[in-house]
Amino acid sequence: MSRYSDVETTTYESVADDGTRRLVRHYRRRFPPDPADHTTLAEHLVVPGDRLDLISFRYTGDPLGFWRVCDANAALDPDALVDDEAVGTEIVVPVPGVTG
Repeated sequence: MSRYSDVETTTYESVADDGTRRLVRHYRRRFPPDPADHTTLAEHLVVPGDRLDLISFRYTGDPLGFWRVCDANAALDPDALVDDEAVGTEIVVPVPGVTG
């Protein structure tokens, strides 16, 4: 499941300087859920070389669910969770699809 699967889409009309019109369809803004609303599956100690897709796969079997780890840790920049400065910190791995 994508992080945008429940986000509505909308359309706006763009008008160029020459009067040409085109419809642009896009997702509405997605507001990340409150990290406190996640149910914790595991806490992972970040080590050098960690990648979010591999962490997600290790605990949930879904490498594409890395965005859930980002949401559970209020991370807007996924790489910040596993970069050199994050080594030695713990990150929360949530249970997929379970909140509160």
